[in-house]
Amino acid sequence: MHPDQKFIIYLKENNTKGIDEIYALYSANVTRYIVKNSGNNDDAADIFQESLIDIYNLAHKPSFVLTCPFEAFLITVAKRKWLNVLKKRGRNPVTISLENVYTVKEDDFIVSDSYADQIEEENTILKLVDSMADSCRSIIKACMGKEPQDKIAENLGLSYAYLRKKKSECMALLRKLVKDHPLFMNK
Repeated sequence: MHPDQKFIIYLKENNTKGIDEIYALYSANVTRYIVKNSGNNDDAADIFQESLIDIYNLAHKPSFVLTCPFEAFLITVAKRKWLNVLKKRGRNPVTISLENVYTVKEDDFIVSDSYADQIEEENTILKLVDSMADSCRSIIKACMGKEPQDKIAENLGLSYAYLRKKKSECMALLRKLVKDHPLFMNK
């Protein structure tokens, strides 16, 4: 566990003082990177906030432990988000590399890249679930929680046997969608 795990705990616990500390320490670096790469202060504020939300969501996974500096992780997540925005806008690629702006060791970027990959994959899978038919979407989302399947079936107005059968079919469809998605094709 990296000493910067405290920032993950601040996010996880919605610690206002801790989150203020994150903003004070890191928002200027993210802003500087985005502004120097075809963005403005509003873009930077949005990307910073979205990056913190992604990290917040990851922090709620019991198995998540930060093993690199928080700054490297945050910058990697923000960089990827910004590159996606630029790609959607059809702009030129970034003009300045992170290595020229920040003093973070290469190993830290490798670790933070793996975290960022995990966030991107999870967000993509959730988008694929959202693209499915209502019945599959509601069954998969209901089953993502910790509630027992017999209660889920009852809440959805289904028999337990039908829920199990339909969930199996929906998961097979989701696996196919994931397998066919460009992000997962080479994995």
